[in-house]
Amino acid sequence: MMADLPFDDEHAPLYSLGQVAEMLQVQQAYLRRLDQHDVISPSRSSGGQRRYSRRDIMTVQHVTRMAEEGMTLIAIRRILELERELAELREELKEARARLRELE
Repeated sequence: MMADLPFDDEHAPLYSLGQVAEMLQVQQAYLRRLDQHDVISPSRSSGGQRRYSRRDIMTVQHVTRMAEEGMTLIAIRRILELERELAELREELKEARARLRELE
């Protein structure tokens, strides 16, 4: 069986700031601003350069759509926090329901 490769992992930090900017047709300064405002926090290389995962890139796309709809970065950051919370709660509910089914 073949080992998983880094690009198989959606959380692997494989893409540079320049690559992501080009891929998404956004300015590098825009990506830096998202990081400065804690909207998205990419990993850092040993040299301190930002490295984005596929998951990060999908989040930047989501953020960009919200920004185009007129939302502020503060509002977007809060929406992302609430979306993460909701996902966690849904997972907890799913686990609780599974435990209940086991007890029946």
